[in-house]
Amino acid sequence: MQQTRIAVLGAGPAGAGAAWRLAVEKKAEVTVIEKGPVPGGNAGSFELAGLNVDYGSHRLHPACDPRILDDLKTLLGDELLDRPRHGRIRLQGRWIHFPLKPQDLALKLPLRFSTGVAGDALRKVIPLSLANDGKETFTGVLEKGLGATICRDFYFPYARKIWGLPPEELSAIQAKKRVAAGSLGKMVRKALSLVPGLKPKGAGRFYYPKRGYGQITTALAGEASRLGVDFRYGTAAEAQELGDPHRVRFSSADGDGFVEADYVWSTIPLSVLAKIVRPAPPAEVIEAAESISYRAMILIYTVLEQDRWTEFDAHYFPEEEIPLTRLSEPKNYSASEEPRGRTVLCGELPCSVGDDMWNASDEELGTILKDSLERCGLPVSSKVVQTETRRLPFAYPIYKTGYEAHFEALDRWASGLERVLTFGRQGLFAHDNTHHALAMSYAAVECLGKDGSFDDERWNMYRREFEEHVVED
Repeated sequence: MQQTRIAVLGAGPAGAGAAWRLAVEKKAEVTVIEKGPVPGGNAGSFELAGLNVDYGSHRLHPACDPRILDDLKTLLGDELLDRPRHGRIRLQGRWIHFPLKPQDLALKLPLRFSTGVAGDALRKVIPLSLANDGKETFTGVLEKGLGATICRDFYFPYARKIWGLPPEELSAIQAKKRVAAGSLGKMVRKALSLVPGLKPKGAGRFYYPKRGYGQITTALAGEASRLGVDFRYGTAAEAQELGDPHRVRFSSADGDGFVEADYVWSTIPLSVLAKIVRPAPPAEVIEAAESISYRAMILIYTVLEQDRWTEFDAHYFPEEEIPLTRLSEPKNYSASEEPRGRTVLCGELPCSVGDDMWNASDEELGTILKDSLERCGLPVSSKVVQTETRRLPFAYPIYKTGYEAHFEALDRWASGLERVLTFGRQGLFAHDNTHHALAMSYAAVECLGKDGSFDDERWNMYRREFEEHVVED
């Protein structure tokens, strides 16, 4: 029987995970097309000043499907570390441990904040803010679940920074997908889960590879390559020609070419896929693709001449006067002691592609990071060895009110393409963690029969499960 040929677009966790499982379970002939020089995508890593650093703050959460987690433990062995979470949030000028601890809730919260939250809880029923058409909104869902105080002082200013829009303009789905502790009760239960004796397995902990978060995808891609998967790095898919077989045309430093495949499995942004498919989609599909958007992110890396900057792995900044949303210190994720006398800070700065921030120089961005920390009472006192930046054009999908109709039109078109599958964080325009993306890749492989047929009904069942994914903070 002839092998099923599959072209996978993108070598992030979803693409690399699918390629590996296809090689293991289906013995398929797989070609992966990845525009970057290495696997990983936004979940990748690179070396800076002798340290492995990530594209922002990433963790593998214990909520990962046990079968997937077991596979990763087998691939990574003792290099997949079990680490305690040790971050903090700046709230009205005070630092509060994150994940929240009961003692912080009782003793460290600003008085105005804690009394406001208590008052919200006593009201029990909080009016649900509605849009003019009577539908739920981002603000309404969070105000109903968390109360006005937490929304005013944390979630709403944070939302304006992350997505670049007033919270009133965001869809209710943004709140449901992005806020795991969507009620005061859930937030308190989450804090109590850290109390000894009440702590469930995995609470307050995460998994992290010894050599950076990108080691997860590197391990998947490496094992897939060993089993015969053809990874083509530095190769951009320029056009996908529908036919029997499909053809994916690409360009690389080595020249142009094409890959023929029975199936195309795409993990690239859905809006980008619509622009490369030939024949071109109908005008209404192109319009839908142009009507959904992503928030970009600049990552500012500052190398300091000291062993460690603080004991914390991540710092969160909800205040709007601080441009950064989060700052991480990779050494504290991996507990690495090497190299001595060096550490790296990674500041996350949301923006839009082409705006003034996106076009700022590394020197200017380094100053923004340094000034932000000084305003928080965290001056950088050691020597700054170097500053580098990385720019991510597709960091977060923006669920603006009304986006649903555009996404559904785009998704309906893509789902109607014969022997074309879209999945993963980018492929489904989803706010998802790595373990969600890997769950999608495993599900896709399960739907492929040994005879090369694809079980659409089963895939649709999995799609309904994916809609229930909620981001782990």
